[in-house]
Amino acid sequence: MSVSTGRVRGPAGGASAGETTRGGGHAGRLRRALHTHWYAYAMIAPVIIVMGVLIGWPLARGVYLSLTDATEANIGRTIGVNVIPATYEFTGLANYVDILTSGLFWSKLGWTVVWTVACVGLHYSIGLGLAMLLNRKLRFRSVYRVLLILPWAIPAFVAAFIWRYLYNSDYGVFNAMLQAVGLEPIGWLDDPTTARIAVIAVNVWLGVPFMMVAMLGGLQSIPRELHEAAEVDGATPAQRFRHITLPGLRAVSSTVILLGTIWTFNMFPVIYLVTGGGPGSETEILVTYAFREAFTGVRNYSGSAAWGIVILALLVVLALGYRRALRRQGEVW
Repeated sequence: MSVSTGRVRGPAGGASAGETTRGGGHAGRLRRALHTHWYAYAMIAPVIIVMGVLIGWPLARGVYLSLTDATEANIGRTIGVNVIPATYEFTGLANYVDILTSGLFWSKLGWTVVWTVACVGLHYSIGLGLAMLLNRKLRFRSVYRVLLILPWAIPAFVAAFIWRYLYNSDYGVFNAMLQAVGLEPIGWLDDPTTARIAVIAVNVWLGVPFMMVAMLGGLQSIPRELHEAAEVDGATPAQRFRHITLPGLRAVSSTVILLGTIWTFNMFPVIYLVTGGGPGSETEILVTYAFREAFTGVRNYSGSAAWGIVILALLVVLALGYRRALRRQGEVW
């Protein structure tokens, strides 16, 4: 008696039952997931729709415009009852080539990088220092916390106008203080060097509270027993800071530094409201130049969109590189 080793075939030579259901396996799993988790999908659907309308569509439109020669002169518009059709044309990557081959882009990028590194470095160092002070037992600690958080609570445009008044050459508080001690007033916003220092100071004042709060939360999550044990073993404060505090803050630090970098790289209000990019265009960063392309003079919508996409690409590369570096160091992010 022989036993057949062939595969059992279905009726009329069809595939086995497993094969007949394999093709519809993905659809079946999708139906089961929708049936089981329909409530979760219903809850996130409005968020996805809003993000698509507010982020997805403008981004797609910006990418499309960046591949054209759209300007104020050739874009479609309606004047009274007259509808003027758009006459701009598809130009491919011409806008990107113009940007990347111009010295203007690289000069703006250089100042933007200096601006970002200086601000984030000062944010982190000052915020960490204040957090370590507030993490200790001292009188009126809650009052100090409220006072130090106040700059974070003030809207950026209000703070920018206040600082612009402080920097005023004729009526500013800083020049009044200099004159009170017999020194000559300084045109804070009239000289490229002092203007750059001025906008960095404003942004540091605005950003330190966030770093301080984040670092304070990280410090309070480090067990005090570690510091006490290290102190008993004879570790100096510097050694405890290096081997306990900094490693304990690594997860928090990696997140807030990345967020701070992205926010500062695109910090439009401080530059635009304090100096307007001046004197000349010396304090202009990439995002303010993109704004000027789109909304001043002959509005170059395609060029501004291309600048925006380039800025987005730079930040995406930065975030991916930062994530890869953290993974090499064993961090989970």
